[in-house]
Amino acid sequence: MNLFSDIRGAVIEALAAMTVAGQLPEGLDMTAVAVEPPRDPAHGDMATNAAMVLAKPAKLQPRAIAEALAARLSADPRIALAEVAGPGFLNLRLDPSVWQGVVRSALTEGADFGRSALGQGQKVNVEFVSANPTGPMHVGHTRGAVFGDALASLLDFAGYAVTREYYINDGGAQVEVLARSAFERYREANGLDPEIREGLYPGDYLIPVGEALKATYGTSLLDQPEAAWLQDVRDFAIERMMAMIREDLALLNVRMDVFASERAITASGRVEEAITTLRGMGLIYDGTLEPPKGKLPEDWEEREQTLFRSTAFGDDVDRPVQKSDGSWTYFAPDIAYHWDKISRGFDQLIDVLGADHGGYVKRLKAVVSALSNGKVPLDVKLIQLVKLFKNGEPFKMSKRAGTFVTLRDVVEQAGPDVTRFVMLTRKNDAALDFDFDKVLEQSKDNPVFYVQYAHARLCSVLRKAHEAGIAVADNDLAVADLSGLTHPAEQELARKIAEWPRLIEIAARNNEPHRLAFYLYELASVFHGLWNRGNEDPGLRFLQEDNPATSQTKIALARAAGVVISAGLGILGVDPAEEMR
Repeated sequence: MNLFSDIRGAVIEALAAMTVAGQLPEGLDMTAVAVEPPRDPAHGDMATNAAMVLAKPAKLQPRAIAEALAARLSADPRIALAEVAGPGFLNLRLDPSVWQGVVRSALTEGADFGRSALGQGQKVNVEFVSANPTGPMHVGHTRGAVFGDALASLLDFAGYAVTREYYINDGGAQVEVLARSAFERYREANGLDPEIREGLYPGDYLIPVGEALKATYGTSLLDQPEAAWLQDVRDFAIERMMAMIREDLALLNVRMDVFASERAITASGRVEEAITTLRGMGLIYDGTLEPPKGKLPEDWEEREQTLFRSTAFGDDVDRPVQKSDGSWTYFAPDIAYHWDKISRGFDQLIDVLGADHGGYVKRLKAVVSALSNGKVPLDVKLIQLVKLFKNGEPFKMSKRAGTFVTLRDVVEQAGPDVTRFVMLTRKNDAALDFDFDKVLEQSKDNPVFYVQYAHARLCSVLRKAHEAGIAVADNDLAVADLSGLTHPAEQELARKIAEWPRLIEIAARNNEPHRLAFYLYELASVFHGLWNRGNEDPGLRFLQEDNPATSQTKIALARAAGVVISAGLGILGVDPAEEMR
């Protein structure tokens, strides 16, 4: 049940009737007509912009349209009052039975309340994390992992067929550096002093890799030249690093559907295939780029390269795909990877990248548009930095990692629930401060505690009601008499519950799972407010002594809120919590 969609349907029907009656001209585009919560709740339960957006194409005064529309909507039994405001805004107040119906729908639909058919089964690939397999994941990867996983769950809830994917960057020079770093730890495991020279990875996390290499190869590699051991050590180290990354993701309850390998995609001939496809479109040519703006790099030279005509798709400059020596640029495997995803039949692609990849957005969008003939949209979500604090000071770096705070460090300090929720309390492209002291507080200022506490309070009510012999199973509450839910504070909670299906569609359309965290905090705030009012007004308490029927009515409202909290936290990957510890 999407109440806002239902009332918008009533508005569209009324506008159609006005057209038949000659009050509006035919052929008006109703796409921009919206029904949404008013900015000021005192103005009503919902508001529509219909008169404002139709006035100009209809060549009528907006207030005249609004008054005629109000007259027709007033005949709808769900609408208690349709009131014109200002130049032509239309505010609606709904009959209390409508809010009671929302509560009943939440109880009847349960975990599926708010689930949408928006996606219509479209196949969406969400590629996220994709950390280089050269070490443990850091706090920035943590935020990207949480965002990507929550976004995938949100899109699934909104009716899309979602694939979670991790791209293993195992084809570049960095994995050879990994191999050389691991070899030094292998030498260490064999009793030799490791030479962790500049440019190698210094973290202690490679010590177990060196020991595992010794267990597998003994001393047989020690006297071999690099060319003899580099490939084997590289493959061995990548496998161990990916096992560690999988373990780290599991700490956050993140599971990938696909791990795609850069090396495998390159070996399959996808790079040549993608470039050949682009060349056939006339989008690959040999040319010389203008020198970069600003300070000219000392090693820059004007030379002919093989270029992708990226500017034809909105990019600032054309992009090199092959160097003058015949080797591929870093961009070429990215082209091949996105060509591979397009070839697998995805309807939409979403890349979740670190903020330092901002310069790649235009070229990626350009090549996906070219390779898909504009049929497959690519949305690139950039993840901004996370600043960690503890005891009022920046959180110290991890010796194990060598140079950064790891995902494991964060989860071990805060736990997966807190980590996940707090990482979603800011939009992905806004910087986030993660203060370990604040996120572990049991107070209203700690959003995850505040939301979980609301669900725990509901569970305590259900337990006490059950002990009192009151039937509080969802199917019992769904058939309870809800006509007593007329107090403004109770209706406020029902109105907030009614926003859930609408919010799902808005968040899914914009690929913004952080909206759910904000909404859940607001819903919890309304719930706690009603609970606290019950301390002053016994008639508002969820559990009414010696009155099972009234208790059922009020508990039905609380349980409906619990349905939404549980579903929302589930999408965010957070445990609803039945008891607070």
